Formats: sequence, structure tokens, C-alpha cells
Amino acid sequence: MNQKPELFDVVELLSELPEYSLQIGNRGAIVHCHPDGEYEVEFANKDGETVALCSLSSEQFHVVWRAKTKSWVPLPEQVTAVVTYLPERAEREILNFARYLLSQERATSGSVLTPASEV
Repeated sequence: MNQKPELFDVVELLSELPEYSLQIGNRGAIVHCHPDGEYEVEFANKDGETVALCSLSSEQFHVVWRAKTKSWVPLPEQVTAVVTYLPERAEREILNFARYLLSQERATSGSVLTPASEV
């Protein structure tokens, strides 16, 4: 977890970029890694046409797909990456909501659940 972003990783925005009409959650690919820790990220439309090319810091995105391993970052790691940027009040809300979802799942399934990573 928390590996340094690398060339061709797919990333998801953690901040709005209105000057490029990009919103939190938009995905792009790292096309250049600068020595100063900035990354050039290309955002494309469904036809593969570039809609924006932005220089971003690693605080503005999180990696969702690793090019080196050709694999998606596990969802728990993605959730952790996003929650890290929230204030403690919001973190507690997420924890309470996760507990609520767990109780709902247990009530519906009637059994102890196995962690999703083990299924």
C-alpha cells in the first residue's frame, strides 16, 4: 500500500479541476513522472481522445490500477486512500456507515461474513 505512483498507472482525482472540466472521481493515466514529484496525467473520453493533460501532485489523486502488476488496487486500499484526506468527523461517519452496512449484511445473510478479500 502507499506505493509511489508510476508511469502508466491509472489514477482517480481527489480534487476538482474546473479549469479542465474534471471532477473528483475522474480517471486518467500517468504519462510522465517529473523528478520534483509532479505527474503528467492524461484524461481521455470514451473514444480515447485526450480531453485534458494536467500536471498534478500525488495529493490530488490516488492510484486505482497499477501498470507494473497489471492489476486493480484492492477496494479497501482505495477506500483508505480517499479517507486519509478527510477530517476525523467524516472518518467517524464512514466507520459508522460501514458498521451499519455490516449489520445489514449479517441480518440478511443470517451468518458471519467472510472478508471480501478472502472470497
